[in-house]
Amino acid sequence: MFRYWKNLYRKYTSNNDRGAGMDNAGYCNETYESLHNPASDDELVDIAGVTLDFSNTEDVPPLDPEYGSGYGNTGYSNGMTGNGKLMDLLDEPVPGVGTYEDFNTIDWVREKSKDRDRHREITSKSEQSTWALLHSISDAFSGWLLMLLIGLMSGALAGCIDISAHWLTDLKEGVCLSGFWFNHEHCCWGSNQTTFQERDKCPQWQSWAELLGGSSEGAAAYIVNYLMFMLCALLFSFLAVILVRAFAPYACGSGIPEIKTILSGFIIRGYLGKWTLIIKTITLVLAVSSGLSLGKEGPLVHVACCCANILCHLFTKYRQNEAKRREVLSAAAAVGVSVAFGAPIGGVLFSLEEVSYYFPLKTLWRSFFAALVAAFVLRSINPFGNSRLVLFYVEFHTPWHMVELVPFILLGIFGGLWGALFIRANIAWCRRRKTTRLGHYPVLEVLVVTGITALLSFPNSYTRMSGSELISELFNDCSLLDSSQLCDYNSSENRSDSGVFTASLTDRAFSNTLPDRPAGPGVYTALWQLALALFFKMLVTVVTFGMKVPSGLFIPSMAVGAIAGRLLGVAMEQMALNHHDWLIVKGWCSSGADCITPGLYAMVGAAACLGGVTRMTISLVVIMFELTGGLEYIVPLMAAIMTSKWVADALGREGIYEAHIRLNGYPFLETKEEYGHKTLAQDVMRPRPSDPLLVVLTQEGMSVGEIEGVMADTDYSGFPVVVSQESQRLVGFVLRRDLVISLDNARKRQEGVVSASLVFFLDHVPPQPFSGPPVVKLRGILDLSPFTVTDHTPMAIALDIFRKLGLRQCLVTHNGRLLGIITKKDILKHMAQMSNRDPDSILFN
Repeated sequence: MFRYWKNLYRKYTSNNDRGAGMDNAGYCNETYESLHNPASDDELVDIAGVTLDFSNTEDVPPLDPEYGSGYGNTGYSNGMTGNGKLMDLLDEPVPGVGTYEDFNTIDWVREKSKDRDRHREITSKSEQSTWALLHSISDAFSGWLLMLLIGLMSGALAGCIDISAHWLTDLKEGVCLSGFWFNHEHCCWGSNQTTFQERDKCPQWQSWAELLGGSSEGAAAYIVNYLMFMLCALLFSFLAVILVRAFAPYACGSGIPEIKTILSGFIIRGYLGKWTLIIKTITLVLAVSSGLSLGKEGPLVHVACCCANILCHLFTKYRQNEAKRREVLSAAAAVGVSVAFGAPIGGVLFSLEEVSYYFPLKTLWRSFFAALVAAFVLRSINPFGNSRLVLFYVEFHTPWHMVELVPFILLGIFGGLWGALFIRANIAWCRRRKTTRLGHYPVLEVLVVTGITALLSFPNSYTRMSGSELISELFNDCSLLDSSQLCDYNSSENRSDSGVFTASLTDRAFSNTLPDRPAGPGVYTALWQLALALFFKMLVTVVTFGMKVPSGLFIPSMAVGAIAGRLLGVAMEQMALNHHDWLIVKGWCSSGADCITPGLYAMVGAAACLGGVTRMTISLVVIMFELTGGLEYIVPLMAAIMTSKWVADALGREGIYEAHIRLNGYPFLETKEEYGHKTLAQDVMRPRPSDPLLVVLTQEGMSVGEIEGVMADTDYSGFPVVVSQESQRLVGFVLRRDLVISLDNARKRQEGVVSASLVFFLDHVPPQPFSGPPVVKLRGILDLSPFTVTDHTPMAIALDIFRKLGLRQCLVTHNGRLLGIITKKDILKHMAQMSNRDPDSILFN
């Protein structure tokens, strides 16, 4: 019986085709070392408009001796029937198999399968011994421990950044004599010589004019303070851009577009590395302190993800699995927003709504825990000095009325218009930076923008202060104890119907409110200063976002909206005061009553503008009420944010982060974008009718030299494996990287493997003659279940498959025969072409 089956098998193999028989039998130069040699990775790639060197690969160790453990098996036979020893990857792991090259997309299905196999093995062993049971418990607990460490590290770094930025910002205006490390507020805390009207002035704090000239009054003192303000701003920005350019080019920008791309499965080595973390932390403080129109909230998401990526290396489960690591990075994004705004719940919703590509329920719980830990650490550090977690705590005493929904919706319309206008203007400017000589001089650009910003912002007190201070000032609800210009109302008297002011200040001093407030000269001065600040912020933010320094967009966008909201709020307040007998006012605002809260309008305007720029909705509402403590004002916030999103979407579907992803050509499939065309898979797949035939490997019959020749002549990331060149029946798919590593390892570890050695992708290698060279068995690196679609599958369905499963490629068949392949890049190019965009704008393979 054995002889019968043996003869039948030989008859089958003799009749089967043995492939194309390529003449190139030379050894391929692409070896395992060449994949990881830094000299082979010195290609300069343009990220966000600057030429960067991606030879730094510290964030993901590409050569982990255990990386390939548990995935597949690669064996090599000596070619002698009955005497060969099969080397199996499960017994002797091949380093590097199962890993990915830089600027490639991970295989989500394969990574999840690896994790299931690992978990199944640990569970089965846990029943065999106490040590295995303890290992199983520690493996289950490792995720929570990692979240704890991320929260602690991110919260501590965020607190240090807040304190340092506040100190350096005040250093532009003066120095504390009792300790140069104190900022202005801390310096005057312990002083007994401050007055209520001038509580920001104390003998311990001296301006640069007082230190250098001995006087704080007069034109000379003003000029000295002006010059020192500009010199400090230029120095801080120069240090920031030089450090970024010299040590960590990835530390520039917001980081959120790249984080979204990485979370979708793309690999950018070095972007989340230790040098990026160190330089981004330092330069973020310098950039914010320079007075540029930027914020630290977006970069803090990048900082938190860098912390998460570095800490992942402490745990084997996350170090060896790219999909598991991205679950951790999703939680880290929530931590970043939590420490940026003091909004842990809003941070979790931000990660879920805005940045995450794959967000299972387990990640939701862990994100909440990590954000909680980070918020606790930040509260313990108390960087804001107000014993509160929130950044802009407000306490409004007047409820809002239904009639006010009209101005709130108007603010939403303004936010949508501003968001759409800003995105178009900023993308046009960034594209000009990328395509002209402007991008060749990033240091000069930063210095010029900083110089112009400092020159124009110093004369106006509302542009001179930092963005956070400005927003806090605009959110403030005036009371009798406020000395701000915005609160300079004629409040010491009340006006009667005849126009005569009556009643004294003491009559209402106990209520600490200001009913029936006619605006004083200070308010009118503040209004035109705010109007100038509004136009200044709108213009300078366009050219600032995207420069080669860390730059966030949350605070500048909120500042624009807060200014517009405060202007509208004061206008509504004065209208209700002077025309309380109008029909629209009479029903809910009686004479002498405090009806309008301008600070509420500033808060709603800030949310509307931020929503128009980022297109956030639910997470933004939660962030705003966590940020301000104004829980009862959710309805006005919801109305303004939804209006802003509808208006902005009518003018352009992309938010600012999606626009920058498309500008930089990142391979990101936007889940919110709808596909409305009727194309089929055969219209997108390669090869096209005019292209050469699809390059495939056969499951048997090809030699090592032939396969190496195929890889030398092509640059594809993988190859379909078929039964034979004639049948084109699909067997599986093999990745180029795994193939190179396995063949190189076979030559080194298996004696006698030469270019003439045959390669088999079979379970059982047929008997070989004793005189021939040993064969190489590569069944273990073959993906036997690649995703396939037929040639008549609608592209809308294929696109959903790519989005929901995170595929790298999908094979196209017809009646079981292989026709072609669709990659993620093919889909992106096709979608760009169908949208009348340049398909070559997709930069990465």
